[in-house]
Amino acid sequence: MDLEALPEGCIAEVIGMTTPADACRLSLISRHFKSAADSDTVWDKFLPAETNEILLHFESATDAKSKKELYLTLSDNPILIDRNMSFSLEKWSGKKSYMIAARRLRIAWGNDPVCWNWKSLPKSRFKEALKLISFGLFDIRGRIETRILSPSTTYKAYLVYRSTGVNYAATLTAVVARASGFDYDDEDLGMREINKHFNFSAVLGQQTLLEERLARKEIMKYTEFPNERRVDGWL
Repeated sequence: MDLEALPEGCIAEVIGMTTPADACRLSLISRHFKSAADSDTVWDKFLPAETNEILLHFESATDAKSKKELYLTLSDNPILIDRNMSFSLEKWSGKKSYMIAARRLRIAWGNDPVCWNWKSLPKSRFKEALKLISFGLFDIRGRIETRILSPSTTYKAYLVYRSTGVNYAATLTAVVARASGFDYDDEDLGMREINKHFNFSAVLGQQTLLEERLARKEIMKYTEFPNERRVDGWL
């Protein structure tokens, strides 16, 4: 059967069941396919269900002349959902991506001016970041509701930071799903974790008693990751 003989609407319905990357490839087949692949029917399926709600936070996106243009706008420009969280689309898959600001993270001794202080970042996505002054243990926790993530998707979690002196790598990372009993808001979290796990003779970045103990915990998976440099100079 000659696929070119199919109605454009039929081709668009089929392409809408693929991915944004596939739609772009299929648009190269012919003018007929390009018209179908670029149609609002296709790109409306790639946009998240909460697009209209997202647009309330990103008025310039409403100037898009098509659903494809709107999709590309959302993938190229992270949107501040509120002061402490941003949203964007992964361009080639359409999966939702979020970034959480330092203000929304639970950081041990984050309000202690001896250990940390807040630094203004007027040109950054978030207006401020937490600058490390001194430390004995990194205990930084964040949380996000799984219902706002893309379904049937494997997510990665990154800690984004900038080093202005000695490059300390964050070597212990865990992503944990919990239905209840989350101790995220525990004000004594940092001290409790130190008393429970920390060996004060440990050296950051080396295998320590702390790492060995945490590695045996079945509810978490700890992995060492290399530093990856971002285009904005952060790691």
